[in-house]
Amino acid sequence: MGVVGCGFVTFAAQKIIAGRMFLINLSGTKVVLMIPAGGSLEYRSTCRIIHQVSCNIYIPSAPTKTHMKISDLPLPKDVIEYYNKTGITELYPPQAEAVTKGLLDGNNILAAIPTASGKTLLAELAMLAAARSGGKALYIVPLRALASEKYERFTEFKDIGIKTGISTGDFDSKDEYLGDNDIIVATSEKADSLLRNETQWIHDLTTIVIDEIHLLDSKDRGPTLEVTIAKLRRINPDIHIIALSATVGNAHEIADWLDAECILSEWRPVDLREGVLLDDTIHFTGYEVDFSRNHHDTIIALVLDTLQSGGQCLIFDSSRRNAVSTAVRVSKALKPSKDSHLAGLADTVREADTDAAQKLADCIGCGAAFHHAGLTSEHRKIVEKGFRDNIIKVIACTPTLAFGLNLPARRVIIKSYRRYDPNYGMEPIPVLEYKQMAGRAGRPHLDPYGECILIAKSYPEMESLLDHYVASDPESIESKLGTVGALRSHILSVITGRFGESYSELMDFLQLTFFARQQETRDLHGIVESVLDFLFENKMITRSDGSLMPTSLGRLVSRLYLDPLGASIIISGLESRDDASDLTLLHLVCRTPDIRKLYLRRKDYDWIPNFASEMQDEFTAVPDEFDSGYEWFLGEVKTAALLLDWISERPDKDIEMKFGTGGGDIRGIADTAQWIMYATAQLSRHIRSLHAKRARELTECLKYGVKSELLPLTSVRGIGRVRARRLYDAGYTTPESLVTAGERRIGAIIGPKIAQNAIREIETGRTYGQV
Repeated sequence: MGVVGCGFVTFAAQKIIAGRMFLINLSGTKVVLMIPAGGSLEYRSTCRIIHQVSCNIYIPSAPTKTHMKISDLPLPKDVIEYYNKTGITELYPPQAEAVTKGLLDGNNILAAIPTASGKTLLAELAMLAAARSGGKALYIVPLRALASEKYERFTEFKDIGIKTGISTGDFDSKDEYLGDNDIIVATSEKADSLLRNETQWIHDLTTIVIDEIHLLDSKDRGPTLEVTIAKLRRINPDIHIIALSATVGNAHEIADWLDAECILSEWRPVDLREGVLLDDTIHFTGYEVDFSRNHHDTIIALVLDTLQSGGQCLIFDSSRRNAVSTAVRVSKALKPSKDSHLAGLADTVREADTDAAQKLADCIGCGAAFHHAGLTSEHRKIVEKGFRDNIIKVIACTPTLAFGLNLPARRVIIKSYRRYDPNYGMEPIPVLEYKQMAGRAGRPHLDPYGECILIAKSYPEMESLLDHYVASDPESIESKLGTVGALRSHILSVITGRFGESYSELMDFLQLTFFARQQETRDLHGIVESVLDFLFENKMITRSDGSLMPTSLGRLVSRLYLDPLGASIIISGLESRDDASDLTLLHLVCRTPDIRKLYLRRKDYDWIPNFASEMQDEFTAVPDEFDSGYEWFLGEVKTAALLLDWISERPDKDIEMKFGTGGGDIRGIADTAQWIMYATAQLSRHIRSLHAKRARELTECLKYGVKSELLPLTSVRGIGRVRARRLYDAGYTTPESLVTAGERRIGAIIGPKIAQNAIREIETGRTYGQV
C-alpha cells in the first residue's frame, strides 16, 4: 500500500525527487505530488521560490527487490565472469524488470526506456543465452554506421567463444557464410534482402533483436522493418523477439503486436535536466537558474560554461550548413589547441584536400567538429572516436546523430527546434525527436548529470517550449505501410517468398503487420489491388484462379531489391534504344525511385537546363519544359551529371564545389547508383538487351570513381582512384606490371607501405588464381 498525506510546502512547481525532476500538476492551488516508489521529497537550494500551495502527497510502496546482480542470472559461468571483469556487476532497474518478466525465459520483450539506460545489455544477455543453448541471433539496426558500432562491440564476445558476423553489403547476395556465426548484425534492408534471397541460416534463427523499433514510424525505413519482422515471425512463430525503443506514446500497442512484455521506464543512470534558456536565465519546469554569460554569443557561452566544468557538448542544428557554421564559430572561440592528439586527427582529415575537410580539420585542431551525412564515413568515424575519447570536446551536428550512435555529452544544446519541410516551410520537430536528442545528455560514470537546453527569444516562446517539449510525452508511432509506394516492393517479395500465393494468403500475411494492429486490413484492399494490377501489367506476376505466382522477371526484381516501378522504368528505357552512352545509362538509373535526386540550387539554373537541352538526345525520357515533372527531370539530370564527373575522375573537391554536395553525399549517391547499375546489367541480360556489358563495366566504374581503363588497378586493395591514375599515367596499367616493377619503383609513386601491401596481395591472389 502507498502512503497518502497532506502538507503545506513552498515549491517551484517542480522538485528534485529521489535525484530526478518530477512534474507537479497544478489545479488552482491544490496539487497532487507523485513521488517514485521508495522516494522522498528534497529541495534544490538554487531554486527560486515562486509560491506556496497546499498539496496531497502520495508515496507508492517500494518494490520488494531493487537490485539484481549479474551473478544471480541463469547464465553460463564464463558469461558472468566476462561481465564482472568489464565492470558490469549489477543490472539497472529496467534491466532487472526485463529479466523478471522473462527476458531469459524466452518471453518477448519490448524495452521502451531512455538512452543510456542499458537497452543493449538486454539484447546481449538474450543473444548470449541463445547462443549457449545452440541458437542463433540476428541483431537488426536502421543504419550501417550503427551496424558497424554494434559489430565492433559484439566481436568482444570472442573471448568467451561467441562468433559475430555483419551483413550490410550487396542486396542480391545470400551471405550463407554468415551462418557459421552465433550473432549476425544487419541493417533492416539487408535482413529483408536475405529473406528475399532465401538465405538458409535465416531458418536457424532463434532470437531477433530489433534496435530502434520506433523507426516503424519512418516512411523510409518503417515499412521494410515492419514486413521483415512479419516474415521472420511467419518463418518461426516461436522466435524470441527483443525490441529496443525510445520512449514512445504507444509502447504498449507495439508490445501487443509483438506479443511482448512491455518494459516502460523513465529511469536513467544519470539525472537529466531539461530547460529553456531565455536571456540570462535557464528555465526548468518550475524553477529557474541564473546563467552567467562569459561570451556575447549564446551558443559559445553555453559551450564555454560546459567545458569549464569538465564536460563535453553536442549542438544540434537544423541543417548541415548551419552545423558547419556553428562549429567554425565555436572553434574560433576555443582557439587552437596544443594537444598532439588533436593535431594528429586534424592532419589525417586534412589529407582529403577538399574544402569541407579543411574546415573540419581547422575545427578539430581547436577541439571542435561538425558531423553530418555529407561527410565521408572516414571523417565521421574520426569525429565520433575523437569525441568518445574525450579529445574532441564539442560537436555541432544534424539530428541524425541522435539516432542510435553512442555519443553522450554533459550538455546538449538544441540550437534550432525547427526544420525545413519542402511542403510546409519551417516546422517544429516532433517531441520524439527532441527526446532522442535530449537523451544524449549525461555520460554514465563521467557526468553527475546531463542537461538539455533549448533556446527561446521571448517569454511566451519559453513557456511554449517547456510545455510542448520538456513536459510532453512523445508522439505515438504509426505504421507507414499503407501506401502504394511502400507496398509495391513488399507485396512482390511476399509473393516471390511464398508467404502469399493467393489473394487471401496475401491478406492473411498483412494481418501480421503493425498496420493491421492499428487499422483494418480492409483499408488496404484498394491499394493491394492497385499494386497487383501494376505487377501483372509489368509481367512480374501471373494471376490465375485466385493464385498469385511470380514470373522469372518478378523473382529477379525482388532478389535485386529494386522497387518494381524502378525496374519497369529501366526495362522500358533499355528497350527504347539500340545505342546508349554512359550518360544515357546514368540518367536511366537516376530516373528510378530508388536513388536520391539532387535538388537544384539557384546557381544550378545557370547551367543545368542548358546541359539538359544540349544532351536531350542522350536521355530515354525528356518531359516538356512546361510540364509539371520538368523540375524533377532537372534533378535527375543534375544527379546523372555528378555521377558522370565521378567516373570521369574529377577531383572530389571540384565535384563538391560544382554540385554543392559533401564527400559523403558523393559516395552515398555513387553507392546507390552502383547497386542500381548492377541491377540494370542483370535486367538487361534478362531481356537480352545489348547494354548489359557496358552496364556491368559502369557498375565497377561507379564503385571506384574511375574510367574503365583503371579497373584492373582498382581491383587491388589499397589502390583507389587517385593512386590508380598515378600508376596508370606512369605506365603501370595492370596488377602484373606492379609486381614486375617491384616495391621500390611503385613505392616512389604511391608510398612504400601501400606498394608493399599491394604487391603482396597481388602475389597472394596470383598464387590462388585470383589475378
